[in-house]
Order: sequence, then C-alpha cells, then structure tokens
Amino acid sequence: MVELNGTLLAQIVNFLLLVAILAKFAYKPLMQGLADRQQKIADAIDTAERERREAEQLKLEYKQYLVEARAKAQSIVETAEKLAEENKEEILKSARAESAHILQKAQEEVIRERELALSQLRSEVVALSMAAATKIVKEKMDTELNASIVSDFIEKLDDEKIGGLPC
Repeated sequence: MVELNGTLLAQIVNFLLLVAILAKFAYKPLMQGLADRQQKIADAIDTAERERREAEQLKLEYKQYLVEARAKAQSIVETAEKLAEENKEEILKSARAESAHILQKAQEEVIRERELALSQLRSEVVALSMAAATKIVKEKMDTELNASIVSDFIEKLDDEKIGGLPC
C-alpha cells in the first residue's frame, strides 16, 4: 500500500495550506472580480438595450413629427393656394367692375358729345333758318318764292352737316 512518510505528509499539509491561503487571498478576490465584471457586462447590456429602446422610441416620435410636419406643410400650401385663388377671383372681379365703370363712363361721354354735337347742330340749323327767314322777309313775299327759298335751304342741309340725324 501507500507509505506515509514525513515528506509526503509535509507536502500534503503545504498543499492544503497553499489552497487555504489561495482561497483566502486569491480565489475570493478573483471571484469577486469575475462577479464585478459579469455585473458590469450585464449592466452594459441592460443599458444598451434600454438605449436601443429609447432610440427606437425617438425614431418613432421623429417619424410622427415628420408626418405631422408634412401634413402641416400640405395644409399651409393648400391654404396659400386657396387664398391665392380667392385673391385672383377678387382681382378679376375688381378688374371687371373697373372695366364696366370705364365703359359706362366712355358711353356717357359719347352720349354727352353726341348731345353737344346735336345741340350745336340745332343752333346752327336755327341760325341758318333765321338767316333764311330773314332773307325771305327781305324779298318780296310771294308763295312761289318762299317755296323756292325753303327748297334751296333744305337742299343745302345735306347729310354731311346734319349727319343723318333728325333735327
């Protein structure tokens, strides 16, 4: 069998003593370091996962903000287009009214000029009639002569003087 001598026994005691010392001074700190490292890794993983979730949440929020911003921009564009169309219609309406007003004034001016021309023509016809009447009165007063003078007077009043308008 196995002999137990002093050397073997001393080696066993030394080994056990070394294991106890290593357990006390090396194993516990080594295990504590491993546990700390394992905890740091777990914390880092948890932090990374939490930050990933937060980033995903921010991404969703930014997408929502982007959708809202696009909708708001579209609304602003539509409002601007609507206002532009209303302004266009108002400008056209104003231009039409101004055009009608200018046309009406022009027509009134034409009527006024026509009335003035007719008035001047009537004055001229009256003056010519008075001249003819004076001439008739100065001449001897017979019916044939009067008819002849009136006929001559009417022939002198051609379309150029009276413009084809009734007096």
